[in-house]
Amino acid sequence: MLRAAGVGVGDEVVVPAFGNVEVAEAVTLAGALPVFADIDPVTYCLAPVAVEAAVTSRTAAVVAVHRFGRRADIDRLHTLGQRHGLLVLEQGESEAPYDEIAQRRERAAYLDAKLKGVRTPDGGDGHTYQQYVVRVPGNGRPDRDAFARALRAKGVECRVPVKTPVHRLPEFRRCVPLPQTELAADETLALPVDAALTKREMQRIVAACNALGGLLQPAF
Repeated sequence: MLRAAGVGVGDEVVVPAFGNVEVAEAVTLAGALPVFADIDPVTYCLAPVAVEAAVTSRTAAVVAVHRFGRRADIDRLHTLGQRHGLLVLEQGESEAPYDEIAQRRERAAYLDAKLKGVRTPDGGDGHTYQQYVVRVPGNGRPDRDAFARALRAKGVECRVPVKTPVHRLPEFRRCVPLPQTELAADETLALPVDAALTKREMQRIVAACNALGGLLQPAF
């Protein structure tokens, strides 16, 4: 897609580091250089202000990735693209049937109301809850990982959505300040919100999380 749009050697493409490596790899395959910009801490998608700060005279495109069922701020990114003459591309997530999305939203609303000790996601407009991603407060990655282990020990499936930001991988290592990306990688945890979950299973998730109470207080 990038090559077909005329992106190639000598060009830069602004991409998120919070997410899958495939986007950065596609930029490299086109002969261009991936430039990483920070995310919005609420949507986990590229923050337009961070994208604008990353634009140089060599920037040819921006690839916005929709995350966890939240959409990137495409309107602002297109406005930015028009201002700088950039191609703005989107990478979406697979669409679920409406009934499945409605059931996810129902389960997400239950978790929003019942969970304590973690920061629940901001639903926002159109959230489809591909993943229900919370923040575990405390001392960052060690506490988040301990929280996840404790939940699994209680029979609750959970997963770390982004273990290593792309700009920290050896093949794409960049010394760029991405504070929101780093914080999200250290604190986020995806809890089950599948349409197939029963009420009893939802209650077990809440009980297991709330029993941990955020696990630990921040160190001073």
